[in-house]
Amino acid sequence: MIRQAIDLAGNVPVTENNGEGCLFPLFMRGNAMPKAIRMYDAGGPEVLRWEEITVAAPGPGEVHLRHTAVGLNFIDIYHRTGLYPLPLPAIPGLEAAGEVVAVGVEVSDLQPGDRVAYAGVPAGAYATERLIPAHRLVKLPSQISDQQAAAMMLQGMTVQYLMRRTYRVQPGDTILLHAAAGGVGLIACQWAKALGATVIGTVGSPEKAALAQAHGCDHTILYHEEDFVARVKELTGGEGVQVVYDSVGKDTFLQSLDCLTPLGMLVYFGQSSGKPEPVDPGLLGAKGSLFLTRPSLMAYTAKREDLLSSAAELFDVVISGAVKIEINQTYALRDAAQAQIDLESRKTTGSTVLIP
Repeated sequence: MIRQAIDLAGNVPVTENNGEGCLFPLFMRGNAMPKAIRMYDAGGPEVLRWEEITVAAPGPGEVHLRHTAVGLNFIDIYHRTGLYPLPLPAIPGLEAAGEVVAVGVEVSDLQPGDRVAYAGVPAGAYATERLIPAHRLVKLPSQISDQQAAAMMLQGMTVQYLMRRTYRVQPGDTILLHAAAGGVGLIACQWAKALGATVIGTVGSPEKAALAQAHGCDHTILYHEEDFVARVKELTGGEGVQVVYDSVGKDTFLQSLDCLTPLGMLVYFGQSSGKPEPVDPGLLGAKGSLFLTRPSLMAYTAKREDLLSSAAELFDVVISGAVKIEINQTYALRDAAQAQIDLESRKTTGSTVLIP
């Protein structure tokens, strides 16, 4: 059965068949051409180009989405530099919110006008419009704004799997969180505090320390000025913490192991300072039978039921007020290169949103 795409007012436009089982809505051709940030090579910010693109009619299981807000994340920089290669040419970006324009056949739970958001593969969020598999989209509650959603889906669901699944934070735990004033960090500070944990966070400046403390971080460590291992041991009476959440990588990895109590877990989920050197597994035994894991949001939300469960728990803590989403920077989408420069140089705090 061929299902026609309909416009946002609910009208069925004049259409023509695209030859692939879906009718292409002619009303869309009168609009301004969609645009996107596209890259043809890996490299510095200069490889990001602002260009017109063509968005085809949605195929089976696909949705044509018009973005209203796009999230900025460190993984976007990894994709740009080639650390995590994308097939080129590519439109980067893994997180956005928007409105459904049209749906293809086999899509039964979404319709034009629905407000939705997503985080994760396939890349392509740095665009005014795109096609995306319907199974990656989550409907937004009325209490969550589009900009909030774009600022929190990837970072917030990352915190959800880190603290509720990878290491399930319990009341009374003491945790160490690197980059506590970043986008993931501010959400994690609040969520961990709501779970009854004591939060120790590393930050790069007194201003970032104050920001982390305002969001539930009990103790902050200025890693440029203090030995964070010694400070963690001092704060924990020599015992160490149950878990370290480390998104910094090379600059903190080995010291993070030294912050753990015996049988503790290092959750290494990012590498903003670069890849750590290889580690002999015997080191984990020598330091107290430690656990080490390298999780990813893509693995934890690969199944649709896990995606929906993660998003639902995130929405609940935000709607309840236990976690507040701080959008501290906004940029025009066409200025994504500057946004990445500022993120990479650690000039940003909290979440950043790109506006199409």
